[in-house]
Amino acid sequence: MVKIQCPKCKSKKVYLLGNKKRRCSKCQYEFTPHRLPLRLTRDQWKDILQWFLLEQSSQNISIRTSLERRRVMRALTAVRRALTKDVPEIFSGTVEVDETYLGGQWKNKRKTIRDMGTKRGRGTKKQPVFGILCRNGTVWAEVVDDVEAGTLQPLISKKVSIGSIICSDTWKAYTGIAARGYVHRLVNHGEKQYSDGKGNHINGLEGFWGFLKRKLVSKGGIRKERLPLYLGEYVWRYNHRNESDKDKIKRIIKLLEQEV
Repeated sequence: MVKIQCPKCKSKKVYLLGNKKRRCSKCQYEFTPHRLPLRLTRDQWKDILQWFLLEQSSQNISIRTSLERRRVMRALTAVRRALTKDVPEIFSGTVEVDETYLGGQWKNKRKTIRDMGTKRGRGTKKQPVFGILCRNGTVWAEVVDDVEAGTLQPLISKKVSIGSIICSDTWKAYTGIAARGYVHRLVNHGEKQYSDGKGNHINGLEGFWGFLKRKLVSKGGIRKERLPLYLGEYVWRYNHRNESDKDKIKRIIKLLEQEV
């Protein structure tokens, strides 16, 4: 069992007060202990997060922190679960909506699958993902079953405030967005149109898709059932890309405390 230590002087000689606070025997500092999952100390979590933010593998983190690899893997899963919940509740202003498809590179598929052939883009056998990006640079994305109107439009209504400007391509699933109370601006990618010169485009979200795919490729393959966790991780990394690692670690630890 992890012992509680004083956050001020790091002494482990503390005792319980009647109001459920702790008092340090050495410096007499009173504090309320914060619990963290997996019986790891705050310092151990900080060490893990330092290397996690540098995108080190679980094996490397295990070596650098002297923690068992299985324990590190459980910690990384807990972190990713916490990050998936740290997303904006609703977007407003001008937003971009788009969908993409995630999966292994075609040349790396089994020959039996390659021989069957497949479509690129809409109609592919890859996993569809839907995303929304606000022009302030904040993004949200979710694994979806399909990219039809019945799936995508309720997500837009849930995540985007009424009256916002929504930029999309001409995919049929977005037809009818204006009737839901939004200003709908279209960009026709089929005619090589990527911006209408008036600020209506989905280039920001296209940039995030590129970032996401590069990161996932670097992982060397992710099981489909774990994709939502990694998607949540890279959404979070993108949204907090301008923060210092110190601030990121503080934020993640607060998220982990909420999970206990």
